[in-house]
Amino acid sequence: MTAHQFRRLALSLPGVEERSHMAHPDFRVGGKVFATLGYPDKNWGMIKLTPDQQRSLVRTYPGVFVPATGAWGRRGSTLVRLKSADTDVVEEAIRAGRATAGPRKKVPDSAPG
Repeated sequence: MTAHQFRRLALSLPGVEERSHMAHPDFRVGGKVFATLGYPDKNWGMIKLTPDQQRSLVRTYPGVFVPATGAWGRRGSTLVRLKSADTDVVEEAIRAGRATAGPRKKVPDSAPG
């Protein structure tokens, strides 16, 4: 997988926009970052998952997914070794990250009345 493919997958999801965070491209939904590129270097991406999702991916794909260091990693921030990653697996992880970051409840388009 390449950074371009990671970016394309993230931006293909509804409501996702690309911005920048700490000099790295990031992907947000509802203003919340759920994925980034280029950290710790250009060979990596990051997806915010639940700790359970992270454990499952790290166990199943140990050469691809690695918990981020420190508290962020314990909370589900998961590094993705792009060169070793399969596009379908990363797409599933990006979808999970986007769903986790998305709004908790649907906001009505307009108030009644």
